[in-house]
Amino acid sequence: MKLRQNAKHFAYRKALETPGIRSVANSGLVRLHTKIFTGKADPARAEERKEHLDALFDATMDTYLRALQEGYSEAEAREITHIQANFDFYNHGWTEMMEIPVDELEAHYDRYGEFFERWDVTIDEPLGQFAPPAGLPEAPSTPELLDDPDHPHAEGGFADDVYVETDDGELVVGGQEEPEDVDVSQAVGGYEEE
Repeated sequence: MKLRQNAKHFAYRKALETPGIRSVANSGLVRLHTKIFTGKADPARAEERKEHLDALFDATMDTYLRALQEGYSEAEAREITHIQANFDFYNHGWTEMMEIPVDELEAHYDRYGEFFERWDVTIDEPLGQFAPPAGLPEAPSTPELLDDPDHPHAEGGFADDVYVETDDGELVVGGQEEPEDVDVSQAVGGYEEE
């Protein structure tokens, strides 16, 4: 998968790992992701998916932190959460929101298979043990879109590793090193873009 990565992503990470501001950072990142992905949704369906997406992204913040604790890089941990979201989109037939082509789902799963298996994450159960006890709020599916998937936001050919695009437009395999002087204030309250 191809992701963007800049200093803000490291600030988000630090904010999520810092007691006292984690809940503020979590809430802001959930809102940000829901806004981004409802913006990719069919406009006639965006509002009906909002509550489901809020809960989905809230759960993936726990996945992100667990992946970091297990030694995955910032880019890898974030990619894991994006893969989970894409499994959910696929299961609902929300192909227009997908970031990876349908035919690359298994390849992405396999790259993180050890992590996913440990936490009971599957394509059919994208959150595994990270799912909220009551499950996610229901949202209408569009399974008919899986017959001939249209995913204008998906970029294929990046299933073999994590690729990040820097602010300079450079494509880096594996991601960037964390800067030494991460400023958490760049994250808290500044959720306008991912």
